[in-house]
Amino acid sequence: MKLNGNIFLVGPMGAGKTTIGRLLAKALGQEFLDSDKEIEQRTGVSIPMIFEYEGEFGFRKREAEILADLTSLSPIVLATGGGSVILPENQQILRQRGFVVYLQCPVDTQLERTQKDSNRPLLKTGNPRERLQELLKVRDPIYHSIADFIVDTGEYSSRSCVRHILKALQCSVSHIK
Repeated sequence: MKLNGNIFLVGPMGAGKTTIGRLLAKALGQEFLDSDKEIEQRTGVSIPMIFEYEGEFGFRKREAEILADLTSLSPIVLATGGGSVILPENQQILRQRGFVVYLQCPVDTQLERTQKDSNRPLLKTGNPRERLQELLKVRDPIYHSIADFIVDTGEYSSRSCVRHILKALQCSVSHIK
C-alpha cells in the first residue's frame, strides 16, 4: 500500500463507489470524499448542468483539477467519478498517491442501480445498456491497469466488499514491513 493511507475507489457508475467508500472510511476512521460531490459543491451547479454548458471536455477538466486537490489530502477514502480515469494525468495521480481499488460491476447491475438516477448525463440516451457497455469497453482496461486490488460489487454485498478491501489493505501493509 502507498504509505500515505489514501484509498481511491474507481469503477463504472453504479458500482457502489460512494456506498462502499462511506463504509470503508468509517471502518478505517478516515475522511470520506466523493469527487463528483466536490465538483458540485465547488461549482455550485449539478454535473448534468456542467455537461450541458461545458460538455464532457469541460467537465473532465474540472474533474482533473478536483482530483489533483483531493488526492493531495491524507489519509482519505475517495470515490472517483466513473470516467475520471480517462485522462492519463489522473491515472498517474491515482497510482502515485494512494491504494487504488477497482470496484468491478456487471452492466446489468449498473443498469439496475442507475435507472432512476437523473444525475447521470452519459446515460441520457435511448439505449442506456449499450452506452454502459461502450463505456466499460473503453474504461475497463484502464481500471485494471491502475488497480492495486479488484473486487466485484455485483457478486458481494457492500459490507462484504469492504471486508475484502480491508483484508487486501492488511496484506499490502504486511508486504511493506
